[in-house]
Amino acid sequence: MSAVGANTSPAIGQVHVLADSEKELPVPKRQRLGIAVVSEVDNLKASSATKRDRKRQNRKQKQLEKLPEPCSSDDVLWKDIVSVLGGEAIDAAIEEGKDVQAPLVLQEEVELEVKILGSNGDGIAVPVDSKQPWAVVVPLTLPGERVRARIYRHARLHSFGDLVEVMEPSSSLRDMSRVQCKYFGSCGGCQYQMLSYESQLEFKREVVVKAYQNYCTTAPSPLQYGYRTKLTPHFDGPSKSARKGSRKPSTEQPDWLQIGFNRIGTRKVLDIEECPIATSVINAQIAPMRETIIHNSHTYKKGVSLLLRDSLDASVDESVDRLSDAFNKHICVTEPKSTVREKIGEWVFEYNAGSFFQNNNSVLPPLTDYVRDAIFPPSSTEPSTLTHLVDTYCGAGLFAIVLSPHFQKVAGIELSQDSIRYATHNAKLNHISEDKISFRAGNAGEIFGVVQDFPRDNTAVLIDPPRKGCDEFFIKQLLEFGPKTVVYVSCNVHTQARDVARIVEEGRYRLESVKGFDLFPQTAHVESVAVLRRVD
Repeated sequence: MSAVGANTSPAIGQVHVLADSEKELPVPKRQRLGIAVVSEVDNLKASSATKRDRKRQNRKQKQLEKLPEPCSSDDVLWKDIVSVLGGEAIDAAIEEGKDVQAPLVLQEEVELEVKILGSNGDGIAVPVDSKQPWAVVVPLTLPGERVRARIYRHARLHSFGDLVEVMEPSSSLRDMSRVQCKYFGSCGGCQYQMLSYESQLEFKREVVVKAYQNYCTTAPSPLQYGYRTKLTPHFDGPSKSARKGSRKPSTEQPDWLQIGFNRIGTRKVLDIEECPIATSVINAQIAPMRETIIHNSHTYKKGVSLLLRDSLDASVDESVDRLSDAFNKHICVTEPKSTVREKIGEWVFEYNAGSFFQNNNSVLPPLTDYVRDAIFPPSSTEPSTLTHLVDTYCGAGLFAIVLSPHFQKVAGIELSQDSIRYATHNAKLNHISEDKISFRAGNAGEIFGVVQDFPRDNTAVLIDPPRKGCDEFFIKQLLEFGPKTVVYVSCNVHTQARDVARIVEEGRYRLESVKGFDLFPQTAHVESVAVLRRVD
C-alpha cells in the first residue's frame, strides 16, 4: 500500500497531493432552503434567495450540458469518458437526467478503480461501489490500480479528484524508483515519470490510435531526460499587503514569491529549483536566475514570465568550423529578443529566442529523415517525380531547409514577419541559393496563389500548423491546388485527425500512413506525422 502525504514536500518517488488550503476552488455553499419562518420580510428574502439559486443552478446545468469544442482537451477527455462508461449507459443517464447529477460529494474521499490512462495523461476511474455510471479523472494513476481520491469538481458524467492514496499499485506499470524529479507529483509538467520508457511509448501509440482508429508506431526520443531546450517558469506578483513590506534588496525568499510552474489542477505556482527534463545548461542557470529575482523581489508589482533557452553561442562567427568546440559551445539565453542558434544534424538554424522552435532537438534528425522518406519512399521501385515543395506554417524554415537538397524549388510561408526574416537568413546560413528557396510572410492559405506555377503532379505540400490545426479556408485552398503528396506534422493528433478527415472525405486523397514521434518524454504529449497521396 502506497500512502501519500498531502502537507509535506515529496521526496523523489513520492506523489504530492494538494492540501485543501492549496485549492483555488470555492467551498460549496449550503443550499438555501427558502423557508419563511419569522416574518413577511423573511418570506421575501427566502423567496428571492430561492430564485437566485434556481437561476444559478439553471446556468450551471446549461454549462454542464454544453458540448465541448471539437478536438479541444475537453472533447478528447469526453471521448475517453464515453469509452469507459459505454455509449448505452451514457444515453440512458442522459435520458433519465442523471448526466449532471453527481453521485459523489465535493471534498469526499472515494475509493476508485482506474480503467484507462486518458489521452490527456490522467487516469480515468470509476467508483468501486457506485451503481450509477460515473467516471472520475485522477492524475498520476494507472490502469488496473485501486486508489483513493478527494473529489473537487463535477462535470457531465464525471468528476475530478486529487490522488490521496494508491491502495493497490500496478505491479507491471508503476515503478517510483524511476522518478528523477523531486517535484514530480506536484508540478504539472510531467505525468509519466513512474513509467518505463517502453510503457510511455506504448501509451502514446494508443493516443495516436484512438485519434485515428488506425495502427501506427511511436518513434522514441534519443534523450528521455535532459532533452528540453526551453523552459518558461513564472511567478505571480505580491499581494497589496506584501508590497507594504521591506523595499530593500534581500537574500531571503519572501513567502509570496514562488518561482516555477503551476501545481497540478490549479493556477498556483509550485516553487522549483530544477527540472530533470530540461538540458543541463538550462538547469545550471536556474539557481542564479532565482537569486537575481529574490534579490530584486522588492521591486516587483506584477507577475513575470521568464525564459530559459539552450543555445549555441551565436556570437561565435558562423564561418568557424561547425565541428569545433568553439562552435558547439552551449549557453543559456534568457532575453526573448536575443538570437538562438541550434544545430540539427549538419544544418544550423538561428531564430528569435521568444519565438517557436521545437524544444527537443535530439529527435529532430529522425523526424526530418522520416518526412523525407515519406515523401520519397526508399522502397519505391519507381523514380520519384516530385520536384517542388511547399512548406506551409514554415516558421524559421526547419523542414524547407532540411528537405531542400531533394527538390528543385522550395517555397515557405509563415504569418510572422520575424520568422520569415530568420528563415531567409537560415537559407543563406546554410548556403542555399535564392533561386532554389524563397520565403514570404502571410496566411498559410495564401501561399497557393503564390505557387500557381508549381506543377501539381510534381509538388509535395508540408503542413505543420499550431495546435488548433488548419481552418476550412486552408483545407479548401489545399484541395483546389491538388498537390501529389501531403505530409501533415502535428503536435495535436486530434485536430490533425479532424483535418485529415476533411481532406480524404473529398475522395481525392487517401491516408497512407500515420506515425507518432515522442518529442516530450515523461509527458502526455505526442507529435504525429500523417502522409496522404492523391488518388489519380
